[in-house]
Amino acid sequence: MCGRFTLTVDPGELQTLLDLGPFLHVVQPRYNIAPTQPVPIVKDPVERSIELYRWGLVPFWADDIKIGNRMINARSETAHEKSSFRAAFKYRRCLILADGFFEWRAEAQGGSKTPYLFKLKNDHPFTFAGLYEHKEFPEGGELHTCTILTCEPNDLVREYHNRMPVMLGADARWAWLDPEADQDTLRGLLTPYPAEEIKCFPVSRAVNSPENDRPEVVEPVA
Repeated sequence: MCGRFTLTVDPGELQTLLDLGPFLHVVQPRYNIAPTQPVPIVKDPVERSIELYRWGLVPFWADDIKIGNRMINARSETAHEKSSFRAAFKYRRCLILADGFFEWRAEAQGGSKTPYLFKLKNDHPFTFAGLYEHKEFPEGGELHTCTILTCEPNDLVREYHNRMPVMLGADARWAWLDPEADQDTLRGLLTPYPAEEIKCFPVSRAVNSPENDRPEVVEPVA
């Protein structure tokens, strides 16, 4: 799964490296992004503008928005057929902007878990494959939510967790948003990112609390 991630890169660099369109500087450095918080997404492959959506997808048919707390991730192998994600997979795909994600590993039997930060070796930002939803309330107002797709881990991540977020490279990024893409093409994009292009290192257990959203959280520790 993916339960925390980062986006610390300068907005101008983010725009350049990911080939994004003009956008208001709604993106601020984040070192410990947690579920239910606003996350930056891109929905349109032409305009490539950034919007902020709540992390934790709430299906349009759901009566209780708390369901989103359990839908921060969707399995890429089955999202196209599950009632919670099927319509979004077909019509509402997005990119979720990031430059790192965390996983936890127990270092000894019964011991406490150490958090690790996974990043590209070149420290560039990247995009998760995501889905989004809009929910309208009878009394007025809307809720905009999203989820991150996960897949089998690559050889590096497998040492720490049995799933990893789907990271889309430059070749797959805009193909994922193509409104004309068929199901087979889309599912073919949802593969593990090459292990040789990723690095990881242990970080402070301060990341365990979402309240700790500061640079020290992403610094390597011995």
